[in-house]
Amino acid sequence: MKLYTSMIVACMLALMWITACGTTTNQSQGNQPAKNNLSEQNLLRAIELADNALSAHFTREGMAMARYYNPYTDVRSKETGSVWMYTAAIEAVNAILHALQLQQEHGNSKLYQAHFDRYADVLNQLYQGADYYLGTFELVSYTQTKAWSVYGVHRAANKGEAKVAGIENVYDDQMWLVRELLEAYKLTNNKAYLEKAEYLTEYVLDGWDCTRDANGEERGGITWGPGYVSKHSCSNGPMVSPLVWLHELYKEKDDEITHRYIDAADGKTRKTSQVKKSDYYLQFAQKIYDWQKKHLLRADGVYDDMMGGCSPRNPQTETVDGVTYRQGIVCRDRVGPAFTYNSGTMLSGAADLYRATGDQQYRKDSEKLSDASFAYFAKAGEDLPGHYTYDIGGFRNWFNGVLMRGYVDLYPTVKKVDDYIHTFQQNLDYGYENFLYKGILPTNLLKGWKDDQNENQTEGMFSFTFAAEYAVLSRYELEK
Repeated sequence: MKLYTSMIVACMLALMWITACGTTTNQSQGNQPAKNNLSEQNLLRAIELADNALSAHFTREGMAMARYYNPYTDVRSKETGSVWMYTAAIEAVNAILHALQLQQEHGNSKLYQAHFDRYADVLNQLYQGADYYLGTFELVSYTQTKAWSVYGVHRAANKGEAKVAGIENVYDDQMWLVRELLEAYKLTNNKAYLEKAEYLTEYVLDGWDCTRDANGEERGGITWGPGYVSKHSCSNGPMVSPLVWLHELYKEKDDEITHRYIDAADGKTRKTSQVKKSDYYLQFAQKIYDWQKKHLLRADGVYDDMMGGCSPRNPQTETVDGVTYRQGIVCRDRVGPAFTYNSGTMLSGAADLYRATGDQQYRKDSEKLSDASFAYFAKAGEDLPGHYTYDIGGFRNWFNGVLMRGYVDLYPTVKKVDDYIHTFQQNLDYGYENFLYKGILPTNLLKGWKDDQNENQTEGMFSFTFAAEYAVLSRYELEK
Protein backbone atom coordinates (compact mmCIF):
# COMPACT_ATOMS: atom_id res chain seq x y z
CA MET A 1 0.00 0.00 0.00
CA LYS A 2 1.30 3.44 -0.79
CA LEU A 3 2.55 5.54 2.13
CA TYR A 4 -0.01 8.26 1.72
CA THR A 5 -2.85 5.76 1.45
CA SER A 6 -1.87 3.96 4.63
CA MET A 7 -1.62 7.25 6.48
CA ILE A 8 -5.06 8.42 5.35
CA VAL A 9 -6.56 5.10 6.48
CA ALA A 10 -4.91 5.54 9.87
CA CYS A 11 -6.26 9.06 10.11
CA MET A 12 -9.78 7.87 9.24
CA LEU A 13 -9.61 5.17 11.90
CA ALA A 14 -8.44 7.74 14.44
CA LEU A 15 -11.28 10.09 13.57
CA MET A 16 -13.77 7.24 13.90
CA TRP A 17 -12.37 6.47 17.33
CA ILE A 18 -12.51 10.10 18.41
CA THR A 19 -16.08 10.45 17.13
CA ALA A 20 -17.03 7.37 19.14
CA CYS A 21 -15.74 9.18 22.22
CA GLY A 22 -18.02 12.12 21.53
CA THR A 23 -15.85 14.38 19.40
CA THR A 24 -17.19 15.93 16.21
CA THR A 25 -15.55 17.92 13.48
CA ASN A 26 -18.30 20.27 12.34
CA GLN A 27 -18.51 23.91 13.23
CA SER A 28 -21.63 23.77 15.36
CA GLN A 29 -20.63 20.79 17.50
CA GLY A 30 -17.01 21.43 18.36
CA ASN A 31 -17.07 20.75 22.12
CA GLN A 32 -15.38 17.79 23.77
CA PRO A 33 -17.44 15.70 26.22
CA ALA A 34 -17.58 17.17 29.70
CA LYS A 35 -16.36 13.93 31.29
CA ASN A 36 -12.84 14.47 29.95
CA ASN A 37 -10.41 16.33 32.16
CA LEU A 38 -8.58 19.24 30.59
CA SER A 39 -5.37 17.34 29.84
CA GLU A 40 -7.22 14.55 28.05
CA GLN A 41 -9.47 17.01 26.25
CA ASN A 42 -6.46 18.95 25.02
CA LEU A 43 -4.85 15.79 23.72
CA LEU A 44 -8.01 14.61 21.95
CA ARG A 45 -8.24 17.96 20.23
CA ALA A 46 -4.57 17.83 19.27
CA ILE A 47 -5.07 14.41 17.72
CA GLU A 48 -8.17 15.55 15.84
CA LEU A 49 -6.45 18.63 14.44
CA ALA A 50 -3.29 16.75 13.50
CA ASP A 51 -5.17 13.92 11.80
CA ASN A 52 -7.17 16.36 9.71
CA ALA A 53 -4.10 18.42 8.84
CA LEU A 54 -2.23 15.28 7.76
CA SER A 55 -5.13 14.24 5.57
CA ALA A 56 -5.53 17.74 4.09
CA HIS A 57 -1.88 18.52 3.36
CA PHE A 58 -0.16 15.16 2.79
CA THR A 59 -1.96 13.51 -0.08
CA ARG A 60 0.79 12.28 -2.42
CA GLU A 61 3.28 9.46 -2.30
CA GLY A 62 6.58 10.59 -0.84
CA MET A 63 4.97 12.75 1.86
CA ALA A 64 4.93 15.95 -0.17
CA MET A 65 3.26 18.71 1.82
CA ALA A 66 0.81 21.10 0.16
CA ARG A 67 1.44 24.46 1.75
CA TYR A 68 -2.21 25.63 1.74
CA TYR A 69 -5.61 24.00 2.12
CA ASN A 70 -9.09 25.53 2.00
CA PRO A 71 -11.62 23.40 3.90
CA TYR A 72 -14.56 25.29 2.34
CA THR A 73 -13.52 24.60 -1.25
CA ASP A 74 -11.49 21.43 -0.53
CA VAL A 75 -8.65 22.86 -2.62
CA ARG A 76 -5.01 22.10 -1.90
CA SER A 77 -2.32 24.38 -3.21
CA LYS A 78 0.17 23.19 -5.78
CA GLU A 79 2.86 24.99 -3.83
CA THR A 80 4.88 22.65 -1.65
CA GLY A 81 5.79 23.68 1.86
CA SER A 82 9.39 24.56 2.71
CA VAL A 83 11.38 22.31 5.01
CA TRP A 84 10.58 24.68 7.89
CA MET A 85 6.85 24.30 7.22
CA TYR A 86 7.33 20.55 6.88
CA THR A 87 9.03 20.43 10.28
CA ALA A 88 5.87 21.89 11.85
CA ALA A 89 4.15 18.58 11.07
CA ILE A 90 6.96 16.66 12.78
CA GLU A 91 6.69 19.00 15.77
CA ALA A 92 2.97 18.29 16.13
CA VAL A 93 3.46 14.53 15.91
CA ASN A 94 6.25 14.63 18.50
CA ALA A 95 4.16 16.78 20.83
CA ILE A 96 1.29 14.30 20.59
CA LEU A 97 3.60 11.33 21.19
CA HIS A 98 5.02 13.07 24.26
CA ALA A 99 1.55 13.77 25.61
CA LEU A 100 0.43 10.20 24.94
CA GLN A 101 3.44 8.88 26.79
CA LEU A 102 2.61 11.01 29.81
CA GLN A 103 -1.02 9.94 29.71
CA GLN A 104 0.12 6.34 30.02
CA GLU A 105 2.46 7.23 32.87
CA HIS A 106 -0.51 8.80 34.66
CA GLY A 107 -2.68 5.72 34.19
CA ASN A 108 -4.51 6.54 30.96
CA SER A 109 -3.33 3.63 28.84
CA LYS A 110 -6.36 3.72 26.52
CA LEU A 111 -5.20 6.80 24.63
CA TYR A 112 -1.63 5.54 24.49
CA GLN A 113 -2.63 2.15 23.10
CA ALA A 114 -4.97 3.68 20.55
CA HIS A 115 -2.54 6.20 19.10
CA PHE A 116 1.12 5.91 20.08
CA ASP A 117 2.20 3.26 17.59
CA ARG A 118 0.38 4.82 14.65
CA TYR A 119 1.86 8.25 15.42
CA ALA A 120 5.31 6.73 15.75
CA ASP A 121 4.75 5.28 12.27
CA VAL A 122 3.64 8.65 10.91
CA LEU A 123 6.76 10.18 12.49
CA ASN A 124 8.94 7.68 10.65
CA GLN A 125 7.17 8.41 7.37
CA LEU A 126 7.66 12.14 7.86
CA TYR A 127 11.39 11.73 8.44
CA GLN A 128 11.65 9.56 5.36
CA GLY A 129 9.78 12.20 3.38
CA ALA A 130 12.15 14.86 4.69
CA ASP A 131 14.87 13.23 2.60
CA TYR A 132 13.41 15.06 -0.41
CA TYR A 133 14.83 18.22 1.18
CA LEU A 134 18.32 16.72 1.61
CA GLY A 135 21.26 17.66 -0.56
CA THR A 136 25.05 17.67 -0.41
CA PHE A 137 27.53 20.50 -0.90
CA GLU A 138 31.05 21.50 0.05
CA LEU A 139 31.43 24.32 2.55
CA VAL A 140 34.45 26.46 3.37
CA SER A 141 33.93 27.41 7.03
CA TYR A 142 35.95 29.22 9.68
CA THR A 143 38.03 26.12 10.52
CA GLN A 144 37.74 23.59 7.68
CA THR A 145 36.44 22.63 4.24
CA LYS A 146 33.99 19.75 4.31
CA ALA A 147 31.17 18.17 2.32
CA TRP A 148 27.86 18.20 4.20
CA SER A 149 24.49 16.56 3.58
CA VAL A 150 21.92 18.96 5.02
CA TYR A 151 18.36 20.13 4.48
CA GLY A 152 17.62 22.71 1.80
CA VAL A 153 14.79 25.21 1.92
CA HIS A 154 12.95 23.68 -1.04
CA ARG A 155 11.82 20.15 -1.82
CA ALA A 156 13.46 18.28 -4.69
CA ALA A 157 11.86 15.82 -7.09
CA ASN A 158 14.07 13.03 -5.77
CA LYS A 159 15.51 12.19 -2.37
CA GLY A 160 18.94 13.64 -1.69
CA GLU A 161 18.91 15.96 -4.70
CA ALA A 162 17.78 19.22 -3.10
CA LYS A 163 19.71 22.42 -3.76
CA VAL A 164 21.58 23.26 -0.57
CA ALA A 165 24.59 25.40 -1.54
CA GLY A 166 24.86 29.04 -0.51
CA ILE A 167 21.53 30.58 0.46
CA GLU A 168 19.65 27.39 -0.43
CA ASN A 169 20.04 26.18 3.16
CA VAL A 170 19.84 28.08 6.43
CA TYR A 171 21.08 27.10 9.86
CA ASP A 172 17.81 27.66 11.68
CA ASP A 173 16.05 25.04 9.53
CA GLN A 174 18.63 22.53 10.70
CA MET A 175 18.13 23.68 14.31
CA TRP A 176 14.38 23.08 14.29
CA LEU A 177 15.07 19.61 12.90
CA VAL A 178 17.74 18.93 15.54
CA ARG A 179 15.20 19.79 18.20
CA GLU A 180 12.59 17.43 16.76
CA LEU A 181 15.09 14.65 16.07
CA LEU A 182 16.19 14.70 19.71
CA GLU A 183 12.59 14.73 20.86
CA ALA A 184 11.88 11.80 18.54
CA TYR A 185 14.86 9.91 19.93
CA LYS A 186 13.73 10.40 23.52
CA LEU A 187 10.23 9.21 22.63
CA THR A 188 11.12 6.19 20.47
CA ASN A 189 14.72 5.32 21.44
CA ASN A 190 15.52 5.10 17.72
CA LYS A 191 19.27 5.82 17.57
CA ALA A 192 19.04 6.92 13.94
CA TYR A 193 17.28 10.05 15.17
CA LEU A 194 20.10 10.79 17.63
CA GLU A 195 22.77 10.20 15.01
CA LYS A 196 21.12 12.59 12.56
CA ALA A 197 20.61 15.17 15.31
CA GLU A 198 24.30 15.10 16.25
CA TYR A 199 25.38 15.30 12.63
CA LEU A 200 23.25 18.39 12.04
CA THR A 201 24.46 19.84 15.33
CA GLU A 202 28.04 19.49 14.11
CA TYR A 203 27.06 21.30 10.93
CA VAL A 204 25.36 24.13 12.80
CA LEU A 205 28.26 24.63 15.22
CA ASP A 206 30.63 24.67 12.26
CA GLY A 207 28.81 27.93 11.46
CA TRP A 208 29.76 29.55 14.79
CA ASP A 209 32.01 32.55 14.08
CA CYS A 210 35.07 31.46 16.04
CA THR A 211 37.37 34.07 14.48
CA ARG A 212 39.13 36.33 16.96
CA ASP A 213 38.86 40.06 17.53
CA ALA A 214 41.73 42.37 18.52
CA ASN A 215 41.39 41.21 22.15
CA GLY A 216 41.64 37.55 21.24
CA GLU A 217 37.96 36.95 21.97
CA GLU A 218 35.71 34.95 19.65
CA ARG A 219 33.41 37.17 17.60
CA GLY A 220 30.70 34.60 18.06
CA GLY A 221 27.24 34.22 16.63
CA ILE A 222 25.90 32.00 13.86
CA THR A 223 24.88 33.58 10.58
CA TRP A 224 21.43 32.90 9.17
CA GLY A 225 23.06 30.44 6.78
CA PRO A 226 26.42 29.77 5.14
CA GLY A 227 25.49 32.12 2.32
CA TYR A 228 24.69 35.04 4.64
CA VAL A 229 26.60 37.42 6.89
CA SER A 230 23.81 38.71 9.19
CA LYS A 231 23.51 36.96 12.54
CA HIS A 232 19.93 36.30 13.63
CA SER A 233 18.06 35.44 16.79
CA CYS A 234 16.47 32.60 14.85
CA SER A 235 19.87 31.15 13.92
CA ASN A 236 21.18 31.19 17.47
CA GLY A 237 18.50 30.94 20.17
CA PRO A 238 16.81 27.75 18.86
CA MET A 239 20.05 25.82 19.33
CA VAL A 240 20.42 26.44 23.06
CA SER A 241 17.87 23.90 24.31
CA PRO A 242 18.93 21.04 21.99
CA LEU A 243 22.53 21.52 23.10
CA VAL A 244 21.47 21.24 26.74
CA TRP A 245 19.54 18.06 25.91
CA LEU A 246 22.62 16.60 24.25
CA HIS A 247 24.67 17.53 27.30
CA GLU A 248 22.18 15.67 29.49
CA LEU A 249 22.17 12.61 27.22
CA TYR A 250 25.96 12.32 27.52
CA LYS A 251 26.39 13.59 31.06
CA GLU A 252 27.18 10.16 32.53
CA LYS A 253 29.23 9.00 29.54
CA ASP A 254 32.83 9.48 28.41
CA ASP A 255 32.11 9.98 24.70
CA GLU A 256 34.36 12.58 23.09
CA ILE A 257 34.04 14.94 20.14
CA THR A 258 36.46 17.04 18.11
CA HIS A 259 36.44 20.72 19.00
CA ARG A 260 37.66 22.99 16.19
CA TYR A 261 38.76 26.48 17.14
CA ILE A 262 41.21 29.30 16.41
CA ASP A 263 44.18 29.92 18.67
CA ALA A 264 43.64 33.01 20.80
CA ALA A 265 47.38 33.74 20.89
CA ASP A 266 47.76 34.69 17.23
CA GLY A 267 44.11 34.81 16.16
CA LYS A 268 44.83 32.74 13.05
CA THR A 269 46.04 29.22 13.72
CA ARG A 270 43.32 26.57 13.43
CA LYS A 271 43.47 23.92 16.13
CA THR A 272 41.58 20.84 17.26
CA SER A 273 41.20 19.09 20.60
CA GLN A 274 39.25 16.12 21.90
CA VAL A 275 36.73 17.01 24.60
CA LYS A 276 33.92 15.23 26.40
CA LYS A 277 30.67 15.55 24.50
CA SER A 278 28.73 16.52 27.61
CA ASP A 279 31.09 19.43 28.33
CA TYR A 280 31.29 20.48 24.68
CA TYR A 281 27.54 20.68 24.19
CA LEU A 282 26.91 22.57 27.44
CA GLN A 283 29.68 25.07 26.79
CA PHE A 284 28.30 25.81 23.34
CA ALA A 285 24.78 26.21 24.74
CA GLN A 286 26.12 28.81 27.16
CA LYS A 287 28.20 30.59 24.51
CA ILE A 288 25.29 30.90 22.11
CA TYR A 289 22.93 32.04 24.88
CA ASP A 290 25.45 34.65 26.08
CA TRP A 291 26.04 35.93 22.54
CA GLN A 292 22.35 36.47 21.85
CA LYS A 293 21.73 38.07 25.24
CA LYS A 294 24.67 40.45 24.76
CA HIS A 295 23.85 41.51 21.22
CA LEU A 296 20.10 41.21 20.73
CA LEU A 297 18.34 41.85 24.05
CA ARG A 298 16.48 45.14 23.85
CA ALA A 299 15.97 47.79 26.53
CA ASP A 300 12.31 46.75 26.83
CA GLY A 301 13.37 43.22 27.70
CA VAL A 302 12.54 41.26 24.51
CA TYR A 303 14.79 40.12 21.69
CA ASP A 304 15.36 41.82 18.35
CA ASP A 305 15.54 39.93 15.09
CA MET A 306 19.19 40.14 14.04
CA MET A 307 22.56 41.84 13.90
CA GLY A 308 23.00 43.64 10.59
CA GLY A 309 25.29 46.29 9.20
CA CYS A 310 27.89 43.56 8.75
CA SER A 311 31.35 43.83 7.25
CA PRO A 312 32.15 42.31 4.87
CA ARG A 313 28.68 42.48 3.29
CA ASN A 314 28.97 39.07 1.64
CA PRO A 315 30.74 35.88 2.73
CA GLN A 316 34.47 36.19 2.10
CA THR A 317 37.44 33.87 2.49
CA GLU A 318 40.99 34.32 3.72
CA THR A 319 44.12 32.23 3.38
CA VAL A 320 46.07 31.14 6.45
CA ASP A 321 49.21 29.03 6.01
CA GLY A 322 48.12 28.21 2.48
CA VAL A 323 44.64 26.99 3.51
CA THR A 324 41.38 28.78 2.69
CA TYR A 325 38.88 29.56 5.44
CA ARG A 326 35.81 31.71 5.82
CA GLN A 327 36.59 35.22 7.00
CA GLY A 328 35.12 36.48 10.27
CA ILE A 329 32.25 38.97 10.34
CA VAL A 330 31.71 42.14 12.34
CA CYS A 331 28.05 43.21 12.67
CA ARG A 332 27.25 46.53 14.32
CA ASP A 333 23.51 47.16 14.01
CA ARG A 334 20.80 45.51 16.07
CA VAL A 335 17.78 45.24 13.80
CA GLY A 336 14.14 44.55 14.65
CA PRO A 337 11.36 43.89 14.83
CA ALA A 338 10.87 41.73 17.86
CA PHE A 339 9.18 38.41 17.13
CA THR A 340 7.61 36.12 19.71
CA TYR A 341 9.70 33.10 18.75
CA ASN A 342 12.99 34.89 19.32
CA SER A 343 12.03 35.48 22.95
CA GLY A 344 10.41 32.04 23.18
CA THR A 345 13.57 30.13 22.29
CA MET A 346 15.54 32.10 24.86
CA LEU A 347 12.92 31.37 27.52
CA SER A 348 13.26 27.66 26.82
CA GLY A 349 17.03 27.96 26.64
CA ALA A 350 17.26 29.76 29.97
CA ALA A 351 14.94 27.21 31.61
CA ASP A 352 17.05 24.32 30.30
CA LEU A 353 20.35 25.95 31.23
CA TYR A 354 19.06 26.61 34.75
CA ARG A 355 18.06 22.97 35.11
CA ALA A 356 21.46 21.80 33.85
CA THR A 357 23.67 24.23 35.79
CA GLY A 358 21.68 25.57 38.74
CA ASP A 359 22.97 29.05 37.86
CA GLN A 360 20.44 31.51 39.30
CA GLN A 361 21.21 34.05 36.58
CA TYR A 362 19.35 31.93 34.05
CA ARG A 363 16.31 31.84 36.31
CA LYS A 364 16.44 35.61 36.78
CA ASP A 365 16.82 36.13 33.04
CA SER A 366 13.87 33.90 32.25
CA GLU A 367 11.59 35.53 34.82
CA LYS A 368 12.35 38.99 33.43
CA LEU A 369 11.91 37.81 29.87
CA SER A 370 8.61 36.09 30.60
CA ASP A 371 7.14 39.30 32.05
CA ALA A 372 8.60 41.51 29.33
CA SER A 373 7.45 39.27 26.48
CA PHE A 374 3.90 39.00 27.77
CA ALA A 375 3.71 42.77 28.32
CA TYR A 376 5.05 43.39 24.81
CA PHE A 377 3.23 40.77 22.74
CA ALA A 378 -0.11 40.09 24.49
CA LYS A 379 -2.83 42.72 23.93
CA ALA A 380 -5.79 42.51 26.32
CA GLY A 381 -9.24 42.67 24.70
CA GLU A 382 -8.00 43.88 21.34
CA ASP A 383 -10.09 41.40 19.34
CA LEU A 384 -12.33 39.85 21.97
CA PRO A 385 -13.20 40.87 25.55
CA GLY A 386 -11.61 38.63 28.13
CA HIS A 387 -9.00 37.30 25.69
CA TYR A 388 -5.47 38.35 24.79
CA THR A 389 -4.57 38.98 21.17
CA TYR A 390 -1.21 37.98 19.74
CA ASP A 391 -0.21 39.36 16.34
CA ILE A 392 -0.78 36.67 13.70
CA GLY A 393 0.55 38.52 10.66
CA GLY A 394 2.95 36.66 8.39
CA PHE A 395 4.18 33.50 10.09
CA ARG A 396 3.44 34.73 13.60
CA ASN A 397 0.93 32.00 14.42
CA TRP A 398 3.86 29.58 14.42
CA PHE A 399 6.11 32.10 16.16
CA ASN A 400 3.54 32.44 18.94
CA GLY A 401 3.55 28.70 19.53
CA VAL A 402 7.27 28.88 20.28
CA LEU A 403 6.59 31.59 22.88
CA MET A 404 3.90 29.45 24.51
CA ARG A 405 6.29 26.52 24.66
CA GLY A 406 8.85 28.78 26.32
CA TYR A 407 6.35 29.63 29.06
CA VAL A 408 5.57 25.94 29.54
CA ASP A 409 9.27 25.09 29.78
CA LEU A 410 9.69 27.84 32.36
CA TYR A 411 6.73 26.87 34.54
CA PRO A 412 8.56 24.43 36.85
CA THR A 413 10.62 27.31 38.26
CA VAL A 414 8.47 30.41 37.55
CA LYS A 415 4.88 29.55 38.46
CA LYS A 416 3.36 32.90 37.52
CA VAL A 417 3.67 32.08 33.83
CA ASP A 418 0.57 29.93 34.36
CA ASP A 419 -1.42 33.11 33.70
CA TYR A 420 0.39 33.63 30.40
CA ILE A 421 -0.07 30.01 29.35
CA HIS A 422 -3.78 30.26 30.12
CA THR A 423 -4.24 32.92 27.42
CA PHE A 424 -3.19 30.39 24.77
CA GLN A 425 -5.59 27.80 26.19
CA GLN A 426 -8.38 30.37 26.05
CA ASN A 427 -7.71 31.34 22.45
CA LEU A 428 -7.43 27.77 21.23
CA ASP A 429 -10.63 26.78 22.98
CA TYR A 430 -12.50 29.79 21.63
CA GLY A 431 -11.42 29.02 18.09
CA TYR A 432 -12.18 25.32 18.47
CA GLU A 433 -15.60 25.79 20.04
CA ASN A 434 -16.75 28.51 17.66
CA PHE A 435 -15.00 28.11 14.32
CA LEU A 436 -13.82 24.52 13.82
CA TYR A 437 -14.80 23.51 10.29
CA LYS A 438 -14.18 20.05 8.88
CA GLY A 439 -11.58 19.54 11.56
CA ILE A 440 -9.60 22.67 10.58
CA LEU A 441 -9.15 25.87 12.58
CA PRO A 442 -9.01 29.32 10.94
CA THR A 443 -5.84 31.40 10.92
CA ASN A 444 -7.52 33.86 13.29
CA LEU A 445 -8.79 31.96 16.31
CA LEU A 446 -10.65 34.95 17.74
CA LYS A 447 -12.32 36.25 14.57
CA GLY A 448 -12.87 33.07 12.60
CA TRP A 449 -13.31 32.51 8.88
CA LYS A 450 -13.75 35.09 6.16
CA ASP A 451 -17.11 35.62 4.46
CA ASP A 452 -15.65 34.85 1.05
CA GLN A 453 -15.10 31.10 1.20
CA ASN A 454 -12.42 31.33 -1.48
CA GLU A 455 -10.26 33.36 0.91
CA ASN A 456 -10.16 30.72 3.62
CA GLN A 457 -6.84 29.14 2.73
CA THR A 458 -4.99 27.91 5.79
CA GLU A 459 -1.25 27.44 6.15
CA GLY A 460 -0.46 23.82 6.87
CA MET A 461 2.13 24.84 9.43
CA PHE A 462 -0.55 26.78 11.33
CA SER A 463 -2.85 23.77 11.50
CA PHE A 464 0.04 21.73 12.87
CA THR A 465 0.93 24.55 15.25
CA PHE A 466 -2.52 24.49 16.80
CA ALA A 467 -2.29 20.71 17.19
CA ALA A 468 1.15 21.02 18.77
CA GLU A 469 -0.05 23.72 21.15
CA TYR A 470 -2.94 21.58 22.34
CA ALA A 471 -0.58 18.63 22.85
CA VAL A 472 1.91 20.76 24.81
CA LEU A 473 -0.96 22.08 26.93
CA SER A 474 -2.08 18.51 27.57
CA ARG A 475 1.38 17.70 28.87
CA TYR A 476 1.44 20.91 30.88
CA GLU A 477 -1.81 20.10 32.66
CA LEU A 478 -0.43 16.74 33.75
CA GLU A 479 3.02 17.94 34.76
CA LYS A 480 1.93 20.98 36.72
